[in-house]
Amino acid sequence: MVLHTLRLATVPLTFTTSRLFLNPSPTLSFFSRHVQPRKPSFLLRAFSNSSAVQDTPLTQTSSDSSAARPPQWKAAIDFKWIRDNKEAVEINIKNRNSNADLEAVLELYENMVTLQKEVEGIREERNNVAKKMKGKLEPLERERLVEEGKNLKESLVTLEEDLVKLQDELQHVARSIPNMTHPDVPVGGEDSSTVRKEIGSPREFSFPIKDHLQLGKDLDLMDFDSAAEVSGSKFFYLKNEAVLLEMALLNWTLSEVMKKGFTPLTTPEIVRSSIVEKCGFQPRGDNTQVYSIDGTDQCLIGTAEIPVGGIHMDSILLESVLPLKYIAFSHCFRTEAGAAGAATKGLYRVHQFSKAEMFVLCRPEDSESFHNELIQIEEDLFTSLGLHFKTLDMATADLGAPAYRKFDVEAWMPGLGRFGEISSASNCTDYQSRRLGIRFRPSEPLQTGPKKGKANLPPTKFVHTLNATACAVPRMMVCLLENYQQEDGSVVIPEPLRPFMGGIEAIKPKLR
Repeated sequence: MVLHTLRLATVPLTFTTSRLFLNPSPTLSFFSRHVQPRKPSFLLRAFSNSSAVQDTPLTQTSSDSSAARPPQWKAAIDFKWIRDNKEAVEINIKNRNSNADLEAVLELYENMVTLQKEVEGIREERNNVAKKMKGKLEPLERERLVEEGKNLKESLVTLEEDLVKLQDELQHVARSIPNMTHPDVPVGGEDSSTVRKEIGSPREFSFPIKDHLQLGKDLDLMDFDSAAEVSGSKFFYLKNEAVLLEMALLNWTLSEVMKKGFTPLTTPEIVRSSIVEKCGFQPRGDNTQVYSIDGTDQCLIGTAEIPVGGIHMDSILLESVLPLKYIAFSHCFRTEAGAAGAATKGLYRVHQFSKAEMFVLCRPEDSESFHNELIQIEEDLFTSLGLHFKTLDMATADLGAPAYRKFDVEAWMPGLGRFGEISSASNCTDYQSRRLGIRFRPSEPLQTGPKKGKANLPPTKFVHTLNATACAVPRMMVCLLENYQQEDGSVVIPEPLRPFMGGIEAIKPKLR
C-alpha cells in the first residue's frame, strides 16, 4: 500500500555536517553531539523577526537577547506537491477539522515564486554587468555600468528582504497543515471511530464497588489534598503500596518490552521549544497542553516522544541500523487546559505523571507493519494484567497533526462506570522526521560516477516515526485498583507484577 504523506522537511539555519551513524552501538558516542557553529550574521539579521520562528515573544532576562531566543528552523515544505494535490489536501484538512488555510498557503506560494523569479532576474542582470566590467571600456561606459550595478544591488537587497518576509509568512501559515491520512481511517469525529478488537469482559461484582479515589483513601495510597496545598489542583502524592505499584508497573513494562528488541532510555524532561514544534505540538498559546518556562526557549515535556524524537535530529542513518526501537521512561507534564468534570477526577487526568513510551524509527515501507506491532505489544501487556479493553481506529477529526493513523486502547474502569483511554499507538510517517531532519541512506550498491573514483551515493530518504504508550501509570492504577478490589476492601495485585513488588499479593486495609 502506498502511504500518502505530506512532504515536510527541516532546513536547519546552521551550517553543520550531518552525523552518520554506522552501528547502533550502546556507547555514549552513539548519542554524541557536534558543537553548532555560530550562525552567519546575515542569517541572524534575516530571520531575527520571523513570525514563523516564534509565535509568542519571550521575556528577556538578560542583556543578551539571543540567550532566550529559540533555535531557528524552517520546515522545507513541498509546496509544489501541495499545489499539485490541492483537492486531496483540501479534503484532508476538512476531514481532520483543521483550521489550516490552504488558499492562503497557495496564494503566498505563488507570490513567493513570482518574487523569486524577479530576484533571480536581477541577479542575472548583475552578473551580466559584472562580466561587461571585466572588459576594456570607455570611462563614460564604465561609469554608467557602475551606476547600473549599484542600482541593481539596491533593488536586489530590497527584494531579498521582501522575499525573506514572504517566506516567513508562508512558513507560519503552512505549518498548520496536518499530515495526510491513511485511507482506511474512518471519517468524522470521535463517535465515528471504529472498534478493531475487544478483549475480555467486565468483571461482575457481588458487592458495592468503590472508585479508585475511595480505594486510595481507605487503603492510604494517595493524597490529593496535601498536593493541592503544595502544588495546586490535579497533583497528587502516592503513598505506601501505591509507590511500589508504580515502580512495579514501570519495571515490568520495561522488562517485557525490552524482550521485543527495544532499547531502554531515560530522557531529559526539559526540551527546547523548537523540538516540541518539530514533533508537531504547539508549545505556546491559549489552549496549549505544554508548560513553557518563562524567559527561556524551553518547555517541560508532555511525553517522552518529544526528547526521543530529538536524539537523531539532523542525522543521516545507514539503512542497516534501522529499525531503531526505544522504550523510554520519563515524567510527563501537561496543562490539561479545558479539562474538568467528574469524568476527569482523581488520577484519570493529572498535571504530572510517569510513563513508559515506545518510539520507532524505520524505513517508510515498514511503518505500517511496526504500527501493528506496537498495538499488539500494548494488547499483550494489558491482556497479561487481566484487563477488559477495546482498541479503536480513531476517526479523522480525533487525529493530532502528526498522525497518519492512530489506534487508541480504552479499558473498562468499573468505579468510573465507563471505558477510559489508557494508551494509543500512532504512525506519524515522515511528518516528524522531515521537520527533525532524520534521514537514512539506502543500502544500494554504489555506482561509479563519470569521474574516475567518484561514487554516486543513493539519495537519502526520510525515516518514518511511530510512538505508542506502553504504560501511563495513573490510568493503569485506576484500572488495577478498581478491577481488582475485593469485598473486604483489599486490592489483589496481578500475578505478573508481584515479583516486582517484593512478593506482595494484595494491598490490605491498614490497622487503625
